Amino acid sequence: MLLQEIGTLEWSKQEYTAKDDLSEAIDHGILVSNLAFLLSKELGKDDEFCYAMAEAGMVHDIGKLKLGKYLYGRNKDTLVIEEMKYVRMHPTIGYDILKNYEYSDIILETVYHHHENYDGSGYPDNLKEKSIPYGARILRTCDVFAALISERRYRAAFDIDTAIELMVEEVKNFDMEIFLAFLRIVNSDKFNEIQSFIESINKKNMFIKDTK
Repeated sequence: MLLQEIGTLEWSKQEYTAKDDLSEAIDHGILVSNLAFLLSKELGKDDEFCYAMAEAGMVHDIGKLKLGKYLYGRNKDTLVIEEMKYVRMHPTIGYDILKNYEYSDIILETVYHHHENYDGSGYPDNLKEKSIPYGARILRTCDVFAALISERRYRAAFDIDTAIELMVEEVKNFDMEIFLAFLRIVNSDKFNEIQSFIESINKKNMFIKDTK
């Protein structure tokens, strides 16, 4: 497993700002990274591809760092509609950041397209089905699940069964081969360490909400 040790963080009401968003983003990246690695293994991919997906999972939301003044440090219950246009920019911004470093083409295209939906309803390019890079299809599945089962300031985390049910309702967004492989992981012993990590970050984030 690629799970990383995270130190215990102490929070106060006054500290509940951008630091919390950054911590949340790091936790999300670690979770998506591990899920993407396991899913790639389940799909029979070689080590090079699996580690590329792990790396892509860790940095897939880096574009949001450029959107800090719009997204971070907000004391609101929900993300307002006006902000959605900025959220939708983050894959393109992330790609522009990462291309200046020595990231492989597969990582770059995975980050850029990780919000494409299999039915063509995603962004930034409205790609459909097999035209979406394979890595992006993997990351899309992992990213949605990680978001659903994570505690957020504007909603409680969904339990794993409910998260899967919600994904099934929107299964048109996912490559079915990849989604079925993901279900196999969730229902296997491989998922135990992931589940422990999920519980630890949600416990921390619930504490943050309670001290707000």
